[in-house]
Amino acid sequence: MNESLYIAATGMHMQQKSVDTIANNLANVNTPGFKKAHVTFEDMVYREISRVGGSDAQGAPSLWHGGGVGIFSLSKVFTAGELRKTDAPLDVAIQGDGFLEVSMVDGSSAYSRGGALSVDHDGFLATADGHVLKPAIHVGTDAKSIVVKADGQVLVQGANQSEPSEAGRIELSHFSDTTGLVSLGANLYQPSARSGDAIYGKPGEDGLGTLAQGFVEASNVNLVNEMVDLMAAQRAYESSVKVIQASDEMLGMSNNLRK
Repeated sequence: MNESLYIAATGMHMQQKSVDTIANNLANVNTPGFKKAHVTFEDMVYREISRVGGSDAQGAPSLWHGGGVGIFSLSKVFTAGELRKTDAPLDVAIQGDGFLEVSMVDGSSAYSRGGALSVDHDGFLATADGHVLKPAIHVGTDAKSIVVKADGQVLVQGANQSEPSEAGRIELSHFSDTTGLVSLGANLYQPSARSGDAIYGKPGEDGLGTLAQGFVEASNVNLVNEMVDLMAAQRAYESSVKVIQASDEMLGMSNNLRK
C-alpha cells in the first residue's frame, strides 16, 4: 500500500514538471527566437513479483510491479518559427536549419538562432547581449549602411566610403541531433555528447538555411497546443492525487479493523 503512495507521488512530481515546462513555454510565446521545451516520461524499473499458478509453473504468465514514472528527457523542439518583418538592418533571421556561433565571456563557443544583432564598442557584429559572432566581422562604429545577403556576405559602407565593401561572411553551423543541445538561456545553446560537435558551412549549402535581413524569427510556441497540454497535465496530476487519497482511505480502513 505504501508503494501505491510512492508511485502516485512520482506521477504528481513528473506532472508538476510538465506543468512548469508548459508554463515557461507560454510565458515566452512572444519572445523572438524562443524554442519550446518538451518533457518525455518513462516507466520506472519493473520487477517480477510472482507467477500465475505458482512460482514453479512453467510458462505461466508473470505479474510485474512498476516503480512509478520518471523523466526520460527534457529537450528543446527546434521547429522553425514564423519570420516577422522588422526592416531593421541588424535584425537577421535564419530561414531553415542552422545556428550562428558566438563567443562567450570565458572564450567558449555558444550557438544562437539569430535575431537582433548589434555592433559592439570595438565595431564587431555581436548579439544583442554583446556576444561577438564567430568568425568575427568588423563593420566599424561609423558604418552608414550594413547589408547582409542570403549567403552570409556582409557589405559595409563606412562614413568616408562611396561604395560598400565586403567586411566578412557569416557562417552557419548545424548538429547531428539538435535535441541534445544544452540551453544556456537568452536563446543560446551549447553542444553536448548527444548533439555532437558543430558542423560548419556556408548559408544555403549542405542543407543549411539562408539569412534574411530585416526579419526576426518568432517563437515556435503554439498557444492552443500548449493550453491543451497544460489541461492534460493538470488532469493527470489530479488523477495521481486521487490515487493517494484512495490509498490513504484504504490504510485508514485497515487501521480501524482492530478497533
